[in-house]
Amino acid sequence: MHSHDSSFGRILTRRELVKWLGVSGALVLVGDGSIVGHALAVPSDSTCIVRPEQTEGPYFVDERLHRSDIRSDPSNGDITPGVPLALTLVCSRLLPQECRPLAGAQVDIWHCDAMGIYSDVRDPSFTTLGRKFLRGYQLTDEQGAVRFQTIYPGWYEGRTVHIHFKIRTAPRAGRSLEFTSQLYFDDAFSVQVFELMPYAGRGRRRTRNQDDRIYRRGGDRLMVAPTRAGDGYAAVFSLALQLS
Repeated sequence: MHSHDSSFGRILTRRELVKWLGVSGALVLVGDGSIVGHALAVPSDSTCIVRPEQTEGPYFVDERLHRSDIRSDPSNGDITPGVPLALTLVCSRLLPQECRPLAGAQVDIWHCDAMGIYSDVRDPSFTTLGRKFLRGYQLTDEQGAVRFQTIYPGWYEGRTVHIHFKIRTAPRAGRSLEFTSQLYFDDAFSVQVFELMPYAGRGRRRTRNQDDRIYRRGGDRLMVAPTRAGDGYAAVFSLALQLS
């Protein structure tokens, strides 16, 4: 499988973030003055964390599938096999001195299956046009949360394990904010999952987090930490966006 991913920018400019953090937090800089990490000290609100934006990649398809359980394929009813993963994303709106839940935003997620294959695309190594598994969107509730039932993603050559997500405010309006990034997992945890079926037997996974050029551009601030939940896992990821 080929990958054309490359890194994009951040949701906040350096000047905007410095101004905001002047009253709300702390900034971590490297020698060239670029932002490498930022923890926002917002009283009683641990969800106010600015995350790096990353590439959409070649496999986004705007299917407009409004659903929480993305494991099924609407084209034929098949359920994608894999270790269950209940994923919750919590979105906040970054204000001058506080964060508030971002309600009514559209959050899409999409990722490959246990064999490293995406749906509804044509790739040099596979064609899945017309299939729609492991894709879907939800609208954030009053707490800024969306919840998806999916599977732990597989892997493919050249990329580490990841899930894509896209957040759009007022997605049907003429003007809206769009933020796209990726979620990552601890390599040791992935090793444990990939010992199970249907992941087992695919051969040795060569690309780990630090080998992935996309991960190296902020992936350490896009990590999720699944915990055991029933016969699978659950994970929560929080982020804050600044709206104009």
